[in-house]
Amino acid sequence: MSKATVSFFWFRRDLRLEDNIGLFHALKSDFQVIPLFIFDEAILDSLPKDDARVGFIYETLSKINSELNQTESSLLIKKGKPRQVWQGLLEEFDIKEVFFNKDYEPYAIERDESICQLLEAHQCITFSFKDQVIFEEKEITKADGLPYTVYTPYKNKWLEKYDQENPIREYDTSQLFSNFYKSNFDFPSLGQIGFVESSIKVQAYELDNIDNYQETRDFPAVDSTSYLSPHLRFGTVSIRKMVNFAAKTNAVFLSELIWREFFMQILYHFPKVVTQNFKSAYDGIQWRNNEEDFKRWCTGNTGYPMVDAGMRQLNETGYMHNRVRMVVASFLCKHLMIQWQWGEAYFAEKLLDYDLSANVGNWQWAAGTGCDAAPYFRVFNPEIQLKKFDEKGIYVRKWISEFDLGYGEPMVDHAFARDRAIATYKAGILK
Repeated sequence: MSKATVSFFWFRRDLRLEDNIGLFHALKSDFQVIPLFIFDEAILDSLPKDDARVGFIYETLSKINSELNQTESSLLIKKGKPRQVWQGLLEEFDIKEVFFNKDYEPYAIERDESICQLLEAHQCITFSFKDQVIFEEKEITKADGLPYTVYTPYKNKWLEKYDQENPIREYDTSQLFSNFYKSNFDFPSLGQIGFVESSIKVQAYELDNIDNYQETRDFPAVDSTSYLSPHLRFGTVSIRKMVNFAAKTNAVFLSELIWREFFMQILYHFPKVVTQNFKSAYDGIQWRNNEEDFKRWCTGNTGYPMVDAGMRQLNETGYMHNRVRMVVASFLCKHLMIQWQWGEAYFAEKLLDYDLSANVGNWQWAAGTGCDAAPYFRVFNPEIQLKKFDEKGIYVRKWISEFDLGYGEPMVDHAFARDRAIATYKAGILK
């Protein structure tokens, strides 16, 4: 039996049919397109079987497949190691072209280089596109071509370049769906992939409150955040659409989207930040790394209401308000003197919007070890933060049921912890 001659579009962090650059160009190719998603065992094997993010990916793929069914096509789902999956597909199909959108994380870069070498060895042409950012790793640089390591000048250059292209083009794929390969591939159950449904769910994003974002964003009880970050992480919404919206609506909200790209380009240019301090001068800090203290932090039992409410919200929902994230991270690194890598790993396990570059970037900011970091002598006072941003205790009461029943004493005195942190940092910073 002769093989079908086709192109492939490989979904990864771009789980949508609309305004998807790689998919747009695939559907304009000379061959019918098979849409593919690979559940990567190298990633899945380390996750709990009820991981909510896998469930969200599965639900999203199921919706995409239903849309494709309306065009008499379907989504091809595979599970395995990507290189082995592609080897099997090359045996099954006559693949002329493969289209995908770029991913800038170290593992993804290595994976894609390997897959492209395999495909090109079989006379298959590969095409990659910028889709998850407005400006990728080498588009916003200093005059000498070096990357920015401080946010504000990066942001200014980013805005200058955006203004030259505003609005960024969005890509309409809807008129091209007839070029999908006609198929009815079996769509596996979540159980067949090796997972079960989680009680934690990704919420729909909400943009109605963005007009006064700068006035409400720091108050967790108001709950006026957009819930957009998981959708950007998995590409269920187009960054072009969101940035064009933000540029017309709210400058502070746009600035948050630029922070996302700043951390992405830092990770690309300085991949050591995944496990090491950006500022190597901080390598001499003597962390306490007390496992019992870390457990109390993880479970939200530190005696500081804002810290505990944040951790309990994270454990129960996979979300944590951004202001609270700063307080929680500062507390771990400065009050408990536990190195940021411990907190980063815990957030990576729990956050629905976990994104390597942002997670590492923000943790190193809190620890003072990163680029454009908070100074090491800045130690957030959790009690003052509570008074400023949750004065009536609405947020903490939501997540701490025993708050009004004689809440426990703080596990460490703030003044003592602050002095200890500053002294430890001073002694440990390498000259």
